[in-house]
Amino acid sequence: MRAAPKHERRWASDSVPGNAKIMSSGLSSPGTESSAAEEFVEVTLDLQDDDRIILRSVEPATVINVDNAVSVGSETPKSASISRSPTFKRSSSSLLRQFSQELKAEAVAKARQFSQELKAELKRFSWSHGHSSGGGNGFDSALAARALRKRQAQLDRTRSGAHKALRGLRFISSKSNGVDAWNEIQSNFDKLAKDGFLYRSDFAQCIGMKDSKEFALELFDALSRRRRLKVEKISKEELFEFWSQITDQSFDSRLQIFFDMVDKNEDGRITEEEVKEIIMLSASANKLSRLKEQAEEYAALIMEELDPERLGYIELWQLETLLLQKDTYLNYSQALSYTSQALSQNIQGLRNKSPITRIRTKLLYYLQENWRRIWVLTLWIMILVGLFTWKFFQYKHKQAYNVMGYCLLTAKGAAETLKFNMAIILLPVCRNTITWIRSTRLGFFVPFDDNINFHKTIAAAIVVGVILHVGNHLACDFPRLVQSTDENYNYVKGYFGPDKPTYLDLVKGWEGVTGILMVILMAVAFTLATRWFRRSLIKLPKPFDRLTGFNAFWYSHHLFFIVYVLLVIHGIFLYLEHRWYRKTTWMYLAVPVLLYAGERTLRFFRSGFYSVRLLKVAIYPGNVLALQMSKPPQFRYKSGQYMFVQCPAVSPFEWHPFSITSAPGDDYLSVHIRQLGDWTQELKRVFAEACEPPVAGKSGLLRADETTKKCLPKLLIDGPYGAPAQDYRNYDVLLLVGLGIGATPFISILKDLLNNIVKMEEQADSIADGGKESDLSFGSTDSSSSARVSPKRKKILKTTNAYFYWVTREQGSFDWFKGVMNEVAEMDQRGVIEMHNYLTSVYEEGDARSALITMVQALNHAKNGMDIVSGTRVRTHFARPNWKKVFSRICSKHCSAKIGVFYCGAPILAKELSNLCYEFNQKGPTKFDFHKEHF
Repeated sequence: MRAAPKHERRWASDSVPGNAKIMSSGLSSPGTESSAAEEFVEVTLDLQDDDRIILRSVEPATVINVDNAVSVGSETPKSASISRSPTFKRSSSSLLRQFSQELKAEAVAKARQFSQELKAELKRFSWSHGHSSGGGNGFDSALAARALRKRQAQLDRTRSGAHKALRGLRFISSKSNGVDAWNEIQSNFDKLAKDGFLYRSDFAQCIGMKDSKEFALELFDALSRRRRLKVEKISKEELFEFWSQITDQSFDSRLQIFFDMVDKNEDGRITEEEVKEIIMLSASANKLSRLKEQAEEYAALIMEELDPERLGYIELWQLETLLLQKDTYLNYSQALSYTSQALSQNIQGLRNKSPITRIRTKLLYYLQENWRRIWVLTLWIMILVGLFTWKFFQYKHKQAYNVMGYCLLTAKGAAETLKFNMAIILLPVCRNTITWIRSTRLGFFVPFDDNINFHKTIAAAIVVGVILHVGNHLACDFPRLVQSTDENYNYVKGYFGPDKPTYLDLVKGWEGVTGILMVILMAVAFTLATRWFRRSLIKLPKPFDRLTGFNAFWYSHHLFFIVYVLLVIHGIFLYLEHRWYRKTTWMYLAVPVLLYAGERTLRFFRSGFYSVRLLKVAIYPGNVLALQMSKPPQFRYKSGQYMFVQCPAVSPFEWHPFSITSAPGDDYLSVHIRQLGDWTQELKRVFAEACEPPVAGKSGLLRADETTKKCLPKLLIDGPYGAPAQDYRNYDVLLLVGLGIGATPFISILKDLLNNIVKMEEQADSIADGGKESDLSFGSTDSSSSARVSPKRKKILKTTNAYFYWVTREQGSFDWFKGVMNEVAEMDQRGVIEMHNYLTSVYEEGDARSALITMVQALNHAKNGMDIVSGTRVRTHFARPNWKKVFSRICSKHCSAKIGVFYCGAPILAKELSNLCYEFNQKGPTKFDFHKEHF
């Protein structure tokens, strides 16, 4: 029976390599005195990982007293009596069996003490002890201690199942198989090669690492050194040799390549300076500029961990040891611990369903998720159809129908829908009214979160109505009226006068002029409000580039004030209706216009009433401006809501919405504004001029506060206004997903949850104290005591857990909310809030370009509790989250819970999260409700 790899030890002398050869008498146990007349045998044993002893051979040998054998850390050995037996005599089987049992018992005892002896030797032969004497003994002791650690590392690798723990360290991440990948490399070689050779400068692009050119060049040099060459170009055959080594599936091979990249002088040792170089190289490949600045500190950390003897270098096996320990460090600093996945969650999803069942399930889910939208849209469409039909048949009985035909009926039916839509399109933007109504029971029946989408839907219906109304007038019934015979004209003579009008007469009248002006203004406003113009996706030459961007959308949208005035005039001067009570345009518009005008008036006076004083200003990396201001006494809001901000120094008319990042319990207001448009860029410039250089120890590139010598710009606010995230209290568990600056609405929620946790703990303590007193007066009917207890019960928070996932591509983004993340990590002792940062600019775990960063990150977090990427206590993950695993783990941990999924960010991720909510809602009793905000 043979175990691989074997670890053969010398008896009682672990510092000496080789086979374990033990000389003992066949008649006596080890360690006993033996006479020269006795014959001895030399026994070779294997000590296995599970403490088993395997007998390899028995030979005539020289006698060595076991008790006096030399070992590291043992006392000075006594003189050993030695004699050699000239011949080998076989002992009886019973004596040999007794000898083997005794030998095995003592060997097992020695093996169990090995790890303890190893630790003692490492402490004894530390660097300080070895060099304090100033002699060679200290250096030799350090080498002996490192040899012991190497022996233990080899054992640990076998015992830990290294083939599982050491997966990864890829140099190339490719989804294609080896043959297809090499074909692609050959194609790149043919494009880049010059005279049949690939030059060193093109190596990165050829193998698909053009984003990590410096790393690829070091890889090229390391592979060249293996061939004892320093070349600037290689042939296709040599490229294939390089490619074979890079894509080798063996971890040991990849580890050796990685080691060779660092070990440039090929002496088999890595110094601290070389570790610093590879850290800087990895930081550059992953766009971690701050990590490069601290490379020296983290290189010292690695050397402290891997070189406790202070020899000044590390070897290949020590780098391998760090990889082994990395998983231990990651588990130690893991933020989220999950229960095992419940099988019942997936039983329903694993059942085979017929096509009819699947369609029915999808239909029921769609109705369940969208019934609020469906009934509102259905009601709206029914009203439009009813108004169109009513006006259509009303004009069919008029005399003008005999002249203008169905063109007139269609135009008038469309006009009636236009009146209604031009009225209700104002309601979705009456934000104060919506904020108030959504907190009532009506908020359960009406999807107020879709107010802007409904606003856009109505706008689309207005476009259709304008085309039908204007098109039928200008292209159909006006020409028919002009070309009508005198006999037919008699039907409409009472409307247009005794003389038949010309086409120009019809167009230049009040009706025609106001209609055409409205069409022009609405066309401009609708065009500049589209995504292509509003987001500046269309690049126009100067000076037409001013037609794109948020400013163009903002100012053009205010043309609707003129449109509504023209609409009222247009509705008064009608060709075919002269009775005032039949001119219904003003009736449609009266209530919505007054409501909207009241809202704008309220905002005007409230913004002046809400005078705020800027407390702090900071400009962070990633072009984010943080504004902290005083909180007006009457300004009450909920976490997740937003407010409008105006800076007269930038524009006296523009108001822009931003999520409130302070908690309702804070005595200040704060917003974080990222530069995404011309207004925000100008706002940053204005505040940057008033800021001062950063003070040592404080974050932010530029800072300002009340003590700043320069005068800070004036700021006006208006709000608060409702948002989807404010309904987070309705759920048992929260999954908050922020993409970049989309984390802002959730920061307020996290702070509010944290404040509620503290309050609940204080209330629990007070209730516990009150419970002791109530026991003394059991049965009391004092109403005042019950009044004191009931409010506390109402304040119990329904939300039990919150999971916050922040995905960003810039390391500097973590500076925005560094204080909040540290505060949550320190104060949330019960683990209610779990925070996860994801940095997408870093290559995923297992990639050689991020391997050393992952090691340093895990090591520093385990030792110091701080993440080297974010600078907080929250550990940063690399690459993008696996959202399916995130949902699966949360679903397993919170079976049958009502989970609110709130997303804020670019639309690209919203669809994936929505689909996952649908998928997991089909698998079990756990319910996921998806809410989204786009910026």
